[in-house]
Amino acid sequence: MKHALPIAPILGIPVVRATEADALVEIERLAVEAAPALLVYVNAHTLELSARDADLRRLLREDAALVMNDGVGVSIAAKIMGKENFPANLNGTDLTPKIFQLAAAKGWRVYLFGAAPGVAEKAAARFLATIPNLVIAGTRSGFFSTEDEPSIIQQIREAATDLLVVGMGNPKQEKWLARHLASTGAKIGIGVGAFLDFSAGVFPRAPLWVQKVKLEWLFRMSREPRRLWKRYLLGGPVFLARVAWSRLMGEK
Repeated sequence: MKHALPIAPILGIPVVRATEADALVEIERLAVEAAPALLVYVNAHTLELSARDADLRRLLREDAALVMNDGVGVSIAAKIMGKENFPANLNGTDLTPKIFQLAAAKGWRVYLFGAAPGVAEKAAARFLATIPNLVIAGTRSGFFSTEDEPSIIQQIREAATDLLVVGMGNPKQEKWLARHLASTGAKIGIGVGAFLDFSAGVFPRAPLWVQKVKLEWLFRMSREPRRLWKRYLLGGPVFLARVAWSRLMGEK
């Protein structure tokens, strides 16, 4: 069962147009009526990857129950395509804690899987201190071998996980969830990138004024220039050029 929200297709990917409140209502519905449901945050980098990665593209079009807009690049792309502005920026850093609040209210058990050893535990401690009634069913780092996967899946299942949060970077986290979410027994699976690192204090988030002027990408690049400069300075313009070409060729 797919979601019931309006979409703004970008490069053939059905990105939802929704407020935070509507997204949370739909996530709750998916957990009840369409489990297991894969939630994906897409930024410009993810969408550009999907244009070159057939498996990721199929995943976003067919496997994901909800594809949510993350960042200014996706908003610019929608404008290029002649779409209305997104009602909200449904980015992982801001929306995921609200999904945790929903989990706490509904009694869902949350499992944190990803990042370096010890990071998920630190993030869990902060969530437990700030979100009343939240239940963390378990944590595990994102460093593992293929041989470890059966035992990891078993651990997640034995923890009676409802919400599985995976932070491995994309597209690795989305592909892992697409392959294994059903086997874990979780109702909802969501890839969150560096969210666990931000939450644990490993990486600082941009100041609020930087977020408001939509330059958080520049702040992140300044902190990790060797890893991120190609993504933002080369990948971003290539993505927008691809979107403009898509519009020129008459794609909707």
